[in-house]
Amino acid sequence: MPADARQKRSENQVALLSTPRVDRLVVLKAQRQLVLMRGDDVVRVYRVALGRYPEGPKVRKGDARTPEGTYVIDARLGDSNFYKAIHISYPNRNDLARAQSLGVDPGGQIMIHGLPNRWTAYQVGHPKLDWTQGCIAVTNREMDEIWRLVSLGTPIEIHP
Repeated sequence: MPADARQKRSENQVALLSTPRVDRLVVLKAQRQLVLMRGDDVVRVYRVALGRYPEGPKVRKGDARTPEGTYVIDARLGDSNFYKAIHISYPNRNDLARAQSLGVDPGGQIMIHGLPNRWTAYQVGHPKLDWTQGCIAVTNREMDEIWRLVSLGTPIEIHP
């Protein structure tokens, strides 16, 4: 690796280590972006893949849609079918009420995660294709950053 590339990589690692934890996540589904915020400052922006049917909110288990609403990061999974995952507190009260009114199971297990284990971004079409069952997917390297910057209890807003 050329010296200037090593220097740039080293500067990026130092910048990440000195980056403060974030206090809010914002997903903009139409733009396919996950934005990490600290106060009013944007800390990081990632290009994401969503559920296979990205338009509209998640309504029921198995609909392959990404939810819309306000949630909280409530668990970390280092061992899953994907490279690291953090759980989103879907379904919330509104989601449960909507599902109950329709007589359906709202589903769950909505995460921000890396790539499937033993698959590459190219193999799943990431990020050009929406390939998840309703989760928000990033690259493994991006998931490492998110893992370091996001704490349990961090609110997440998911917008259309």
